[in-house]
Amino acid sequence: MACLGLAYWTILINFADKCLNPKNRMEPLEIIQKYYAVESDAYRILVSHSRSVADKALTIAKAHPEMNLDLTFIEEAAMLHDIGIFMCKAPDIDCHGSSEYICHGYLGAGLMRKGGYPRHALVCERHTGTGLSLEMILEHNLPVPHRDMRPISMEEQLICFADKFFSKTKLGKEKEPDKIRKSLSKYGEETLTRFDEWCKLFLGE
Repeated sequence: MACLGLAYWTILINFADKCLNPKNRMEPLEIIQKYYAVESDAYRILVSHSRSVADKALTIAKAHPEMNLDLTFIEEAAMLHDIGIFMCKAPDIDCHGSSEYICHGYLGAGLMRKGGYPRHALVCERHTGTGLSLEMILEHNLPVPHRDMRPISMEEQLICFADKFFSKTKLGKEKEPDKIRKSLSKYGEETLTRFDEWCKLFLGE
């Protein structure tokens, strides 16, 4: 029932996004530049990483025309999924905020909702790891809102999946799936299982 409820709200949010933005047009870089100085390392790292994620997600989406994925939305949301990192403490990537890094997803979602993009907001808050279940949040006492933050729509799942292949410290270098699995395994069986399911779904592995 919980999954059905989340799916229902996702449909409503997608509808609201189209109503708020009937032309469904945005310029991700213009939005990023509202919060990041173009000459900063944070901007360079964010845009480079996000471009890698967007390109991989688009490549996979185009290989699966039967999924009928929204390519425009995938590119926009992939470019914006990490927009909240500047509010977190991550000096290695030139981010000097006050929040823990794990908070960047829901913080970025807040920026997207404020800007009138609730559908993009869901990608922001649902891309951490392979998604954060409410049980995981409570069990590990994570400093994020107590709600389910697992990706639901196919576009959300694809962007979350593509994001796992790229870090912000080795820009442009794509990780091998086995290395990703090793990294995710420390977060529990649920996280690893979801990644393996995506490998089968999107890559046929």
